[in-house]
Amino acid sequence: MASAVPGTVEVSAEVRRRAGVRTITEPHWVRVALILLGLALLAAIVVLPLVAVFAQALDKGLGTFVEKLRGEETRAAIELTLITAAIVVPANTAFGVAAAWLIARYRFPGKALLVSLIDIPFSVSPVISGLIFVMLFGARGLLGGFLAEHDIKIIFAVPGIVLATAFVTFPFVAREVLPVMQSLGSDEEEAALTLGAGGWRIFRQVTLPRIKWGLLYGVILCNARAMGEFGAVSVVSGHVRGSTNTMPLQVEILYNEYDFVGAFAVASLLTLLAMVTLVLKKLVERQQAHAS
Repeated sequence: MASAVPGTVEVSAEVRRRAGVRTITEPHWVRVALILLGLALLAAIVVLPLVAVFAQALDKGLGTFVEKLRGEETRAAIELTLITAAIVVPANTAFGVAAAWLIARYRFPGKALLVSLIDIPFSVSPVISGLIFVMLFGARGLLGGFLAEHDIKIIFAVPGIVLATAFVTFPFVAREVLPVMQSLGSDEEEAALTLGAGGWRIFRQVTLPRIKWGLLYGVILCNARAMGEFGAVSVVSGHVRGSTNTMPLQVEILYNEYDFVGAFAVASLLTLLAMVTLVLKKLVERQQAHAS
């Protein structure tokens, strides 16, 4: 076996030589230079900003860091961010699974339009989406008069923040689950239906276990975007201190007031969230690779 391998390589090389095919190999110094260049760019774009965030946050000690995070307005921003994510992520998960099921399993008029509508938040600026909600639900918006008559406040209030965040995040789950459903097909579901299983039981015992990794991947991305959204939320929030400021908005306010330690303290929480999201994303990708 050992002697067969070199012979095979020699024949292969000889065939390539006779066919006029030249193997392209870069010199060692070129490969080293490219690797060093990639590492330098990674350090400049990713590592150094991360180090700077935590260095600024802890510039005046751990006690000051904790004190800044315990401030009344900062705690309100953290709570609002968590509440928004707690509402938006389950809602988008339900919508994403339902939309993916509908698109993957049925043929109906307007199917291509539905797929295109799901992708709209990827192509529209978050600021523009926030302005759309202002034009719809603002005091001078299309539905502003009706909402004012019934004392319903959406813009510059928590409902507006939830709506804006839901809009910019709703494609994530659908876009992760849909390819999985399309690739798996419907044979097992049809077999379960033939055996007398109901729709909910088929989904819970057949469909959900098969799409769980794609679903979890989409939920992780949706949650990360919901907590870190700035543009759309900035337009509809009104920047009411202690009421409609989320964590990204609180970072902007503190930084503009030259409270750099407080701004970077809140930013460090968002950075930790991004790092945790990245770790979970890699774990899900690994589990998904093993499962396939």
